[in-house]
Amino acid sequence: MIRTPLRPLARILEARAKGENPDAIERENTRQRHEEMHEGSRARAEGRLLVLGVVFFCAYGVIGTRMGMMANSEPVEPRAAASAAQIIAQRADIVDRHGRVLATNFETHSLYAHPQNMIEPKRVAGELAAIFPDLKRERLMKDFTGKRKFVWVKKKISPEQKQAVHDIGDPGLLFGPREMRLYPNGKLAAHVMGGASFGKEGVDAAEVIGVAGVEKIKDGFLRDPAEAGKPLQLSLDLTVQAASERVLYGGMKLMNAKGAAAVLMDVHTGEVISMVSLPDFDPNDRPQVLTEGDASDSPLFNRAVQGVYELGSTFKIFTVAQAMELGLVNPSTPINTRGPLKWGKHKIRDFRNYGNELSTTKVIVKSSNIGTARIAQMIGAKRQKEFLGALGLLERSPLEIVEAKGSTPLAPPKWSEISTMTISYGHGLSVSPMHLAAGYAAIANGGTRIVPTILKRDGPQYGERVMSEQVAAASRDMLRKVVTEGTASFGDVPGYAVGGKTGTADKPKPRGGYYKDKVIATFASMFPAHDPKYVLIVTLDEPETHVMGETRRTAGWTAVPVAAEMINRVAPLLGLRPQVEPGQLAGITLTSN
Repeated sequence: MIRTPLRPLARILEARAKGENPDAIERENTRQRHEEMHEGSRARAEGRLLVLGVVFFCAYGVIGTRMGMMANSEPVEPRAAASAAQIIAQRADIVDRHGRVLATNFETHSLYAHPQNMIEPKRVAGELAAIFPDLKRERLMKDFTGKRKFVWVKKKISPEQKQAVHDIGDPGLLFGPREMRLYPNGKLAAHVMGGASFGKEGVDAAEVIGVAGVEKIKDGFLRDPAEAGKPLQLSLDLTVQAASERVLYGGMKLMNAKGAAAVLMDVHTGEVISMVSLPDFDPNDRPQVLTEGDASDSPLFNRAVQGVYELGSTFKIFTVAQAMELGLVNPSTPINTRGPLKWGKHKIRDFRNYGNELSTTKVIVKSSNIGTARIAQMIGAKRQKEFLGALGLLERSPLEIVEAKGSTPLAPPKWSEISTMTISYGHGLSVSPMHLAAGYAAIANGGTRIVPTILKRDGPQYGERVMSEQVAAASRDMLRKVVTEGTASFGDVPGYAVGGKTGTADKPKPRGGYYKDKVIATFASMFPAHDPKYVLIVTLDEPETHVMGETRRTAGWTAVPVAAEMINRVAPLLGLRPQVEPGQLAGITLTSN
């Protein structure tokens, strides 16, 4: 495009010669240039609108044509037998460690309707509403008497329901074969299973897909044709799981708790033998996800993995074990427990006045916050963070269920000295009961890190060493004394030498601060303490019991008795025989006559 100069020299000279104003020439040329630009822009815009209009017209034309074709055609049912068989037979069973079925497939039927073939749609709608209480007669009437040519009635029905529908005798009601996921044990291990639903589906077949738990995380394996239907074997023991759920449910009701969780883990393999979260649900009839309110109020919420809590004094053994590993203390080292311990505007107090000094062992047995905080000051923030990280307490749980993705611990953004002191006794760092089980397993197995798993393993699965065997043994001795001499006296189970640590933490409010009358009570235990095989974590949400005229909420009165009863019930099922606890040999001096 060739533009005319705004001030052409020839016209300027001519205008000056005639005594005219040269600026008028520039203004006229500017006006003409603007008009040309405006016309060009308008032409381009009109062209674009025309192209856009053609595109929209074609798109709506295609959509309208397709809708017209669908409205005037019969619904095509997938008749390819090979395709249907491929969908139906592609999900493998899930079994426990002994091969007992936890999840399998069940042959059933779907129910659909061709309203144009119905003889008495009003009568059919009424009788279907009577057979299926969740269906509304008015809605069925609207579907059956409208213009629709295909209507899903129920995507899975029981044999009894099928017979009742068959007795209606209307040719417009049709059945389609399909398989559904069946959990024959009902609510048992519901949070591990998760549940399944239908993915791609037709009237003759439906694709079963996992929606939560191990069903979802292992969906690829369960549907892989290359596995030829090989079952997925979990580490769970069905019998132990049933006993754990029964005891925990009774304990939750007895202690008037809002919810509860329990994790039983093999300390050498990391296998989760049982995992319980209450309240629970039936995966055969999985409830809807909560869309408002507190997610932890839903029965779908897995308290054992998704529930991250400040677990209180259960953390004290980690602090003492690290200090012994660093050579800062030994079991008999005297620790200053004079209180309150002041740090800036913060004051750390003990539940009771334990005097001016306790040994390291007594700090654990008496559960002294002040003593533990002073030991943490010796360790320092950097080393404490590294040690807890080595135990796996600062990263989300690697457990093979999809809910583990939401188990990331809540750590302070700045790991200050006061954070170091409060974390040493379980405040300021929130983890799940599954994290705690893995941490205690490291102490129980002699000092090596354990990675929790829901899958069956063959033989020990030791990780990196996080403490020496001597330190782990000394820590176990302290935990045993907590039960025989300290805050967990109700946790002693004859023949099984239980060792453990109580933890009671004030429950945080959703918008900051802590409740004064609501706690999270936890008992982290291992048995037998002299040769640990298993770790058991029991956590109660808002427990409260009335004993001897007083309201008790601490773990020693709530979580400990529940854990003791659970150990008493499951230990024989695990093949552990009651034993006489080996005692320490007294010092004997041999002399001759």
